[in-house]
Amino acid sequence: MSVVLGLKLALVPSLIGGVTLVGRRWGPSVAGWLSAFPVVSAPILFFIALEQGSSFAANAAAATLSAVLAILVFGISCAWAATRFSWGISLVAGFATYLVAVICLSLWAPTLFVAAAAVFSALLVAPMLFPVLAISATTSSARANDIYLRMVAGAVLVLLVTHFSSRLGPQLSGVFAMFPIMSSVLVVFSHRHSGAGFAVSLLRGMVLGYYAFGIFCLVLSLALPPLGIALAFVASLACAVLIQAASRIYLRRTQQGAPSRQSTAR
Repeated sequence: MSVVLGLKLALVPSLIGGVTLVGRRWGPSVAGWLSAFPVVSAPILFFIALEQGSSFAANAAAATLSAVLAILVFGISCAWAATRFSWGISLVAGFATYLVAVICLSLWAPTLFVAAAAVFSALLVAPMLFPVLAISATTSSARANDIYLRMVAGAVLVLLVTHFSSRLGPQLSGVFAMFPIMSSVLVVFSHRHSGAGFAVSLLRGMVLGYYAFGIFCLVLSLALPPLGIALAFVASLACAVLIQAASRIYLRRTQQGAPSRQSTAR
């Protein structure tokens, strides 16, 4: 087994497992915020850079940035479907609208700065487009082995995207690096075990985390050709961590200032 393949099979599942455990401890908003950090996309883009080169990966990172628009469409449509339907129908609705958004992005193929402007504008508007639901006070117990399903799904995604990246090209490779594997698995289990309100709160929390994700992709796309793979990833991750820390401060202040939604009937 090659070193790269070993990393693919170990790194991403470990990151997903860690995010899952931390999210269980601090609730849906924090889980959503934390899961939006590029714990899956960053390794995928790193492996693409190693295997396909810096220029290819820079173009893929720009496409991954634009794919935030598709993931927002997924989250909003899944959240609204959850207000009326089961987790299965909600997930189908989310995937259907996500695929439509991916097709539109593949036809549009925006440049890096156009994608950045569109994404950060959408992030400002997106929180207002989610429904507001009370979080149920009673939740069913989550199965202990659901964390392993999440980890396996993450490993499969990394293997598929990096294996077929040379055939997909940088545009589709970048878009599918943003495939909603984290959000879909988290939402399914949240909706099943904790109710629609919990799932909607998690999806809304992801929006705040996508600021760091967007900065990561923007810096990576700009830095990869001139700085090389190692320095480009260090710089982009450092910028993402700073933005993530700032957004965490904002999230804590918002949670402290807002009334408890668990006691709100809708």
